[in-house]
Amino acid sequence: MAKKFPTRPLIRKLGTIQCNNIVETTPIVWKDELYRFEVVRRKSFCAANAHIGRWQDLDDEPCLRFIHVRTNTSTPLFAEGHSFGFPFAEDGVMYVVTGNNPTWGSDGLVFYRSTDLENWEEYARFDLPGWKIYNMNVAKMGDTYTLMIEISAPVEECGPYPYTFRFARSKDLTNWELMPSEYVFQKDRYAGSPAIYTFPDDPYYYVGYLEEYPGYRFANSIARSKDLLNWEYSPINPVLMYDDVDDRKIGSPFLTPADRERIANALNTNNSDMELCEYLGRTIIYYSWGDQKGTEFLAEACYEGGMHEFLKAFFE
Repeated sequence: MAKKFPTRPLIRKLGTIQCNNIVETTPIVWKDELYRFEVVRRKSFCAANAHIGRWQDLDDEPCLRFIHVRTNTSTPLFAEGHSFGFPFAEDGVMYVVTGNNPTWGSDGLVFYRSTDLENWEEYARFDLPGWKIYNMNVAKMGDTYTLMIEISAPVEECGPYPYTFRFARSKDLTNWELMPSEYVFQKDRYAGSPAIYTFPDDPYYYVGYLEEYPGYRFANSIARSKDLLNWEYSPINPVLMYDDVDDRKIGSPFLTPADRERIANALNTNNSDMELCEYLGRTIIYYSWGDQKGTEFLAEACYEGGMHEFLKAFFE
């Protein structure tokens, strides 16, 4: 009997929502409201610098903020001089992990927490001298938190095809222990844009990652594992593939005529940095499109159903 493949979940691409170099974002629910966590530079959202086309052309240091999606308003900026980041909410506290310096490839992580998204306490650090850390993600299974980090060094940890993912564990979101080097994702080829998700009564860790294709092209894909050692790839990957029609849709009334011109004329060979959350019974999806060389746009998509249902459907 021929193997039956899963039925692909229906994803609706809703269009581009930002055109200002802010693309590696995370949707998250906080006090029953939808927020978007962003790593930004002040110049990247200053109208006077709208002509600046690429992130690497901005010379001010990065910092962090949350956007209240319904009102499109920002929380105060925090963590000045820190690159990349990921939020994790639990028991009325918002936790954020970020790189320990403003450059690409941090050699450690800094942990913040807040109960109001305005006043932040730096409460822990996790140093990994000699490492180069980029994006990161946190998930919880049972009483254990798992930190997944994207790295490009040291070579013995990431392999010859950076980037790849390594893992650390904690019982309290404060004290972290690096897992042995065999706990690694996709050391034999490129793996970027990490995302990790867990669900009650499901033994799997679901990992979103970026697969590279010939011709400097990229697409979001998914794998899963029960032990972070043995990996099962979805037979219907990729999850999101770049599309010159749907990615270029205008998904926000705040985009200017200049933004719309950039969107219409940009090279599109990439769907990356997919992040998910569930809100009001719908799976919210943020992702980046563009050329993976610095000209990037933030877009939104959705699945009309729960996040667990969505991720599981890529395998069963």
